[in-house]
Amino acid sequence: MRPLEFGWYLPTHGDTTAYGLMEAQVAGSPELCERVVKAAEDAGFEYLLIPVGSVCWEAWISGAFMAARSERIKPLIAARPGYINPVLMAKMISTFDQMSGGRICINLIAGQNESEVEAEGVRYAKEERYALMEEEVSILKALWTTRGPVHFQGKFHTISGAHIRPRPLQQPFPKFYLGGGSRQAWEVSAKHSDVHLFWGDLPERIAENIAEIRRMARAHDREDAIGFGMRLQVICREDETDAWEAADRLVRHATERQKQEMKTLYIRSEANQRVQQLARDYGDLLMPHLWTGITRVRPGAGIAVVGNPAQCAATLQRFIDAGCHSFCLSGYLHDEEAERFGRLIRPILAANNRGRLAA
Repeated sequence: MRPLEFGWYLPTHGDTTAYGLMEAQVAGSPELCERVVKAAEDAGFEYLLIPVGSVCWEAWISGAFMAARSERIKPLIAARPGYINPVLMAKMISTFDQMSGGRICINLIAGQNESEVEAEGVRYAKEERYALMEEEVSILKALWTTRGPVHFQGKFHTISGAHIRPRPLQQPFPKFYLGGGSRQAWEVSAKHSDVHLFWGDLPERIAENIAEIRRMARAHDREDAIGFGMRLQVICREDETDAWEAADRLVRHATERQKQEMKTLYIRSEANQRVQQLARDYGDLLMPHLWTGITRVRPGAGIAVVGNPAQCAATLQRFIDAGCHSFCLSGYLHDEEAERFGRLIRPILAANNRGRLAA
């Protein structure tokens, strides 16, 4: 079995304890990022997801900042199709890997919000972006592993005699992560990803999806090469009542505009459609301690594990038992919730999964 790994989230866009309440907002700043980086590393997280989007600070610069202010934790940085020439991207990643001492992993993102992607000058539809992603990852891997010049002829890119230095420190190259609910996302993961991340869902559904992606990976002789994980929120308090109060406060003051945006801006994302449908079908709880409330105000990872340490650990264990080994987590405020996870939840998971997670 694969070792368990845990990642956290760097809120470059700012933080909050209550959506819609101005006095609860924490502005994005270097100081906020530094607090979260330190808290996540001290809590034992292996990687830190750096978000992208119009409200987020630039991910590569943020990742370099983070690496300079930490010793072990790896930034998980987005590679987005159509944004950076793949030859330059290969050199950026391998240079970062060398200069950070082998501390980078790559997050493959096609984009959730069509209007935002168009506003940033990318004119490919979502289906084309996945095809472009597949080409670009193929080019990256070829540049890192081929002896001699690389030639590539595809629908989107033509590469003639390219070669780069340095090669990555991590051999043969850093790990690739991809989160997505569409068939195209699964196809790219089956061929290229080291970890496919799912957003919150029922554990039995996750087990079914894992089996299907493994079947798809078998066609590329990668059935055992790909692993699986969850992208979830965590709201943990030593007393369960306090955890549910924090959960309620997080969404209680959300504006109608915030709620409406969740219904319109991300409508083409199949993963977003799935979490929104789960909230409609199951209401506030998919199962005890798996709460859908954040889907009202936040795209993507809107399903949260809520409860006391034992309840949160037991809920995460359900996903471990379903076949997941990687958990990309977040919670509000991000420095405080990271500390609670490391102090309260991680020791329980380590005790229950001996040999897969260091205490």
